[in-house]
Amino acid sequence: RRVLLLGEGNFSFSAALCGAQDTHVVATCYESEEEAAGRGGAARSIRLLRDSGAEVVFSVDCTKLKEHFLPGKREFDRIYFNFPHCGRKAGVVKNRQLLARFFESCTEVLAQEGEVHVALCNGQGGTPADQPRREWHNSWQIVAVAAGAGFILSDVHPFQAETIDGYKCTGYRSQDKSFCIEGALNHVFTRSTAPLCFTPVSCKAQLGSQKVSFQVPQVLVDKINRGFLEGNSSHPVRTIKEKLSAGLSQAFALQNISSCLPLLHQGHPDGVCHSSVFWITLSPGEAPSSEKMSQGLANPVSFSHFGQDTDKNGQEGCPVPQQFYLRPSLLPHAQAIIKERAFSPGTLQVLSGPVFRKCRITPLSMPVFHEMFVVLAVSRGTENSCIQMFLDNIKTTLNSLHQGISGVKPSISLQEATRFGTELSDFAAFEWQLGEIQHFLCVGTDPEPSGCCVGVIRTAPDELKSRELVVVSASLNLDLLAMLLCGISDWRMLWTWDRRFLGQFPGGELRLFKSFSLYPPSYEHDVSFWLPDGEEFDEVAFHTLARRVSGETVVSIQLRDNFQQPGTGRRSLCYRVTFQSCDRALGCREAAEMQLHFREEIGQHLGVTLR
Repeated sequence: RRVLLLGEGNFSFSAALCGAQDTHVVATCYESEEEAAGRGGAARSIRLLRDSGAEVVFSVDCTKLKEHFLPGKREFDRIYFNFPHCGRKAGVVKNRQLLARFFESCTEVLAQEGEVHVALCNGQGGTPADQPRREWHNSWQIVAVAAGAGFILSDVHPFQAETIDGYKCTGYRSQDKSFCIEGALNHVFTRSTAPLCFTPVSCKAQLGSQKVSFQVPQVLVDKINRGFLEGNSSHPVRTIKEKLSAGLSQAFALQNISSCLPLLHQGHPDGVCHSSVFWITLSPGEAPSSEKMSQGLANPVSFSHFGQDTDKNGQEGCPVPQQFYLRPSLLPHAQAIIKERAFSPGTLQVLSGPVFRKCRITPLSMPVFHEMFVVLAVSRGTENSCIQMFLDNIKTTLNSLHQGISGVKPSISLQEATRFGTELSDFAAFEWQLGEIQHFLCVGTDPEPSGCCVGVIRTAPDELKSRELVVVSASLNLDLLAMLLCGISDWRMLWTWDRRFLGQFPGGELRLFKSFSLYPPSYEHDVSFWLPDGEEFDEVAFHTLARRVSGETVVSIQLRDNFQQPGTGRRSLCYRVTFQSCDRALGCREAAEMQLHFREEIGQHLGVTLR
């Protein structure tokens, strides 16, 4: 591997590396050879480097690396820059600018899988790893600066000078003097995946007996047809689904019927808020006839015969005939099975697939997740024991999975629906809209020992009950389970395109996840606007617009002010929007551009007047 060292003072760090096996060292400094050799011990280190076959290059500007190396020798596997500084009494702003230009220069000479190592004195970096931590404005803000050039912080650890044979720091205020490096940290940066380009995507789906195509809502473009549950997938959501199925199959006969479930529904599901559904407009000329619809799988949910008017993107609006939407739940398909009596007593029917729901931006609210729906029918008289066996099996499997991953036994409980009151997560609240719930399945782990709702337990409604059978069903959010079991703090990480995520689950093995993007920078922007007279503000549409414009980099939207103008009665709202990416570099300039675009879209699509 080729290793580039920049800003060497006396070349003692380079000399310590030059004996490493299979490593070609290129050691550089900013000064001329005459100036550098005058530092204590530098001449000896330079001779050692040259004798070992290393390259020593002088007068190298770390902000113009491409200019110092021929095209065939520009690719380095690792770049070291220990204790960079503009010299003399330069302040934090100048040193940030130095780092920004340095990282930009690195993009031209670093191998695709390469690393950039930057050692800083205690407190300079501005990350939580610094102890004590400086105020943000008084730090070098190294993670935000690196993000501007497309780098993420993948590791940070103490700079252990005592383990480097012969190393001596020098260069205090551009002089041949040492400085304090107690508590210094080495920051390891890697290339981020590139920002996604959200070009329009058309998707084909089965609707009745007809294949139709439609344009995917932009917020879902990077999440449609990802195949996480397919047989060749090593994604943790599939592993958890397979483990749960295997556990249940030990007590019940199991039938998997997920392959034929349609993605689109027609009409409107009863009880579900219009703004919570992703409405779809079919491609021109593809609306199916009622005859073809009747030949397909009958939709078991009672629909009213209207959809919702849309804007030019087919997203929002008022009810109109013949509208279609992405399935928000697998419950209708489960009810079809129950209604048709298409099962034997004691047999488990397992349905699984992605479902789509518009929702507010919160840490555990997902516009798409993988649902596992289990239906069990038992003969009357045996229902209590069978249902208890069914629930115990789910709890035992989850307990076993979590202990196998973390070594800690989680708190898994069934809580009566009435105990939750109004304090429902978006997942639980939406499930409540779909129909009566008997129990919530909650998994408690630190820092949420009281339990996060990951599933709901229902019995069949009265119109689907029979004299012979009792039917119970369980809906499980596989994405939430993957987060809780594998220690994934951000749901967006499940959908990352960065290969380092799946690389932590080889062959589908469940492990505790270690983030490859540490301390990602966040940027706050405020937006305020006047509401149209006499109209209610649709917050879900507001949050969905933020998701679309930012490519899911908005992590929080908080209402800061609700003002009513005296005399006119006009209302104004002010929100604080926080941008932060969990898996890729997000610089302050990109976040600012997103905020400007968001303001434009708010005025155009939500009918508000910006302030």
